[in-house]
This record gives sequence, structure tokens and C-alpha cells, in this order.
Amino acid sequence: MNDNNEQKKSSKGESFLKGTLILTVAGVVVKVIGSLNWIFVSRILGGEGIGLYQMAFPIYFFALSVSTAGVPVAISIITAERVALKDIFGAKRIFKISMSLMLVTGLIFTALTYFGAQWLIDWHFIRDPRAYWSVVALAPAIFFVTLLASSRGYLQGWQRMTPTAVSQIVEQIFRVITMILFASLFLPWGLDFAAAGASLGAFAGAVTGLLVLVYFHWKLEKDIKAEYGSDIKPLSEGEQSSTWTIIKRIFALSLPVSAASIMLPVVSNLDLAIVPQRLEVAGYSVNEATELFGYLTGMAVPLVNLATILTASLAVSLVPAISKARALGDKKLVFSQTASGVRISNFVCFPAFVIVFVLATPISTLIYNAPGAGPAVLVSSVSIVLLGLHQVSTAVLQGLGHPSIPMINMIIAAGFKVALNWSLTAIPYLGIMGAAWATAADMGVAAIINMYFIHRYIGYRIEVLQLMKTVFAAAIMAVSVYGFYDWTMAQLGSNVLSTFGSVPVGCLVYLVVLLMIGGMLEEDIARIPMIGSYSIRFLRKIGVFKTVEND
Repeated sequence: MNDNNEQKKSSKGESFLKGTLILTVAGVVVKVIGSLNWIFVSRILGGEGIGLYQMAFPIYFFALSVSTAGVPVAISIITAERVALKDIFGAKRIFKISMSLMLVTGLIFTALTYFGAQWLIDWHFIRDPRAYWSVVALAPAIFFVTLLASSRGYLQGWQRMTPTAVSQIVEQIFRVITMILFASLFLPWGLDFAAAGASLGAFAGAVTGLLVLVYFHWKLEKDIKAEYGSDIKPLSEGEQSSTWTIIKRIFALSLPVSAASIMLPVVSNLDLAIVPQRLEVAGYSVNEATELFGYLTGMAVPLVNLATILTASLAVSLVPAISKARALGDKKLVFSQTASGVRISNFVCFPAFVIVFVLATPISTLIYNAPGAGPAVLVSSVSIVLLGLHQVSTAVLQGLGHPSIPMINMIIAAGFKVALNWSLTAIPYLGIMGAAWATAADMGVAAIINMYFIHRYIGYRIEVLQLMKTVFAAAIMAVSVYGFYDWTMAQLGSNVLSTFGSVPVGCLVYLVVLLMIGGMLEEDIARIPMIGSYSIRFLRKIGVFKTVEND
């Protein structure tokens, strides 16, 4: 059922599905805490204070994107390769070199941010001089976050996702506490100092997150000693790469990922420049265009990102798993992990798409009190399936050692998005829906090109029959969600109850139909952490799967 190689995890490493579940839970917790945080911080700082904080944050985010974005991926890939070959000395050496590199990088970018704060104001990159202290307060966090990136990447290379998850939650908790505490304490001194106090949250979070990882490194060392002994030596002198070679490999793997992450704010700025302008061409006033742009970027896109939180976690877990299998030369395992990743992405994303598509206006009303966002949310729901496939396919290519391909594909896809934004958004009957279709096309083009290269490297093609079964189950789910919502609205007249009731009903119908038509594979269910084996036994008892002797 499961590949034997996948069952044997060095030093208690986790399967990529267990890692996915752990990271997903952590991601949800972090988002919930973050959402609550902004309620409290907004009450303390008000709109003007939040504005000062937000003027400084893009500078911090840009510095982090340049210095750390691709580092965890690069280090997890290289570490996973060494662990797969039982080169424990080499894996630990990778960590020491990467930490030294990040130490220098962190100091450089911290210094640039700290000493460049006044320059950014003098040259009007930051329009309000009061944001100076917020930039200064954020600078030290960069140093610690770079160390966090290296540390998380190393532990992920051992296929340990729990440290990343726990450190993310602890980091967010201390970040929130510090933001609220220091924003309140510094408020009597003025909004500029209060915003700077909120900015100190990034520093507190990074330090505590790093302390958590120190504990997990200690645990890993104990497990390594128990499994390999205390006297760990290099496999052979000839197999040990030079320090400079390792540094070059880290840069070669991380730079494309960093460049891809920088593409996200670049594309957002292009949207800002094009979409409102083309909406005006379509006949909308300036105020209407601004409102519609807010519906798309502030309401529809966050829903898409929330719906794909599991596939984002799946992508993080897939990278070291694929890299390890590739290092072992196990083509069968690389293929099966890729296939499983794509199936899981479709399995999760299609019902999420159905919920957002069918309940676009009710969800917009319930969450945002903005029924006018319904059309933008409806079209954007298509992006859920395409973004999930893009995340997984990007992870596979990164694990295969080709991180530059997804980056180039993102640039190509961005070109399509710009062209479609320009043409579709200006069509009066489309308007903001045209921009939403352009965003979906952006994800779709990038995902399709990624899949082409995956086929080229490992021969994998999307399992059409399996995909059609998923689509069929999703279609039946859509009918049930629509019918249940309409019926409960007629009976109860409550959008809240109807929306919340439609979701579990639809998901149950989806699961039942998928099981009835054989749309879920036994091997995928068996891989689900904690409940997989119990689910298999139950499904065999009711006749969904054939009973196997000596199970």
C-alpha cells in the first residue's frame, strides 16, 4: 500500500502528509491569532497609526524577501539529499555553513534597514517622516528571521515539520502580545512611537521562535546520537563538497525562489496601476473603481489564499520528500509522491472551489457585509483549484532541483495576467470580473507550464479518470449546496444559518459520492495521519474497499 522507503524515516522524520497536516493546523492558528491581533491593534492605533505601521512594513517585508525567501527551500533540499544518503556529517555541515551565511546576511540587511531609514524618508520612498521609528524598530527582527529561515529549512530537510509549526505559533503569540503591549505603552508619547512599539512585535516573535527551534535542534541531536551514535564522520573526503560549493548551491536554489516571491508584490503593484484605470475605461467612476478593486484584492483574494492553506502546507512538506527520493534514485517514489500530491490538491481544492463559487454572495455578505463583492468572489473561486495545482507543482520542481523553472513560469504567467487585465477589465459587462479572470489565468498558465516540465522530467501526467471522478463529485456537491442553501433560506430566512449549514452538508455529499465512485484511493487514505488506518478498516467493513487478509 505505502512504499517501504516512505515508511522508514530517519531520526523520527514525518511523512509528508503528516507534515502537511501539522503545518496546516499551525497556519490556521497563526491566521486566527493574527486576525484577532489586528482588531486590538487597530483600536489602539486607529487608522492613522496603522497607516504609519504599514508604511514601514513593506520595507521590512522586502528586506526579508530578498534575504530569506528561498533559504528554507534551498537548505531543506540539500539537507534532505544528505540525510537520504546517510551522510549525517554532511547534513550537519550544511546547517553550520548555512547558519554562518545567514548570520552575515542578517547583519547586512539589518544594518541597511536601520541606517537607511532616514534615507528612505529623505528620498520620499516613505512619505510620512513619523514612520522613521517604525522602520528602525523592525530592523533587528530581520537578523533573527534570517536565522529562523536557516533553522527551519534544516529541520524540514529532516522531514520534521513540527518545529516549524510550533515556532510559527509561538512566534505569532509573542508578536501579538508585544504589539498590543508596546503600542499601548508608547501611545502617550505619540502615534509615531506607538506604531514603533507595534513594530517591535516582529523582533519579539522572531527571538522566541528561534528559542523554540533551539529546543527542537537539541531533540534532533538526541535522536541522531541514538540512531547513528555520537562519533559521526564524513562518508569519505572525496564526497565532501567545499564550503564555497555549498554556498553557491544554496544561492542557486534560493535565488529563484526569492525572485518568485518578489514577483508577488510586483504583480500586485501592476494590478494597482492597471485595474482601477481600466475599470474607469469600462465606465465606472473613480469611487466605483476603487470599491470594485477593494472587492477583488481585499476580499476575494484573501478567501482564495485561505482556501489553499492546506496545499501551501503540502507544498512545504513535498519539497524535502521529493528531494530525498531523488537523492536515493528512487524514481518510483518520486512519481508516487508527485501523483499523491496532485490528487490531494484536487481532492481539497475542488470542494473549496464549490463552496466559494456557489455561496459567493452569501459568504461576502456574512464575512465582509459586502454583497457587492459576490461577482468578484465567484470568478476568483476558479483560482482555488489552479493555485493549489500551482503550489504543488512548484514544490515538485523545487524538490527535483529545478527552482528556476517555476520562477520563469511565474514571469510568463504574469505577462498573460497583465494583458488580460488590460483587455478584460475594460469590457463593461465584465469589469472587475475581468480582473478576476485574469488572476485565475495567471495561476492556470503557471500551473500548466509547471506540469509540462514535471511530465518532461519524471513522465507524470494528471490522472484524467481520477480527475473526472473528483469533478463529478464536486458537481453533485454544488447541486446539494445550492439546494440546501435555497431551502433553508426559504424556511429560516437566515443567511448565517443557511451558509454555515450548507458547507458541512456539501462536504458530506462530496465525500460519499467520491467514495461510491472510487474517487479516493486506498493508498491516499492510508497516508492520512492518525485516522488513515482506522478509516481504511471502516471502509472495508462497509464494502467500499476489498478486505485484505492479515490486515
